[in-house]
Amino acid sequence: MFTPDPIQRHAGPPASSTPLRDYLNSQPPGVDAGYAVLPRSLVEAMPLPWQQQMTHLLAEFHRSVAHLGWPVYRVVPSRRERLVDLDEDQLAEVGAIMEIDLDGDVVYRDRTGKRIEDPEHQHVLVSVLDPIPANFANATQNTPPRGFPAPQFPQHPHSGPLPVQQSPHQR
Repeated sequence: MFTPDPIQRHAGPPASSTPLRDYLNSQPPGVDAGYAVLPRSLVEAMPLPWQQQMTHLLAEFHRSVAHLGWPVYRVVPSRRERLVDLDEDQLAEVGAIMEIDLDGDVVYRDRTGKRIEDPEHQHVLVSVLDPIPANFANATQNTPPRGFPAPQFPQHPHSGPLPVQQSPHQR
């Protein structure tokens, strides 16, 4: 009844016990070491079946962690820039200043006045205008958003509208 052949191993890598962490560590758009941000306009523009699944997942998530004292988060669109490429306003935003020392060298300092070593290789987050429009869903009403595949529906053998079935009482 039993075969003497060994059981074949799965061809791919073993399944991860931390798939979400693995995915988020790959640094997809909107993810950093502490947060994963989903722009609301993009989420609301997803195909309806995706929105339904997302709603279910988020509702389960929020039910399980609702007891935590959640603050209100402020999300600021930002990009990474080298410290030496910033102007005065951007330096102020990240809490740094640039000055010229007694030898005529440019020196960067943090809020406490401590010298920032190797500013050419120091990267910081600087706020930028949000490249994702707030009305993304309205702007793409008839076209699926880029990045989301168009929903696939079963193909009908005819190309016209579906025939209307009349009940015996309507004849």
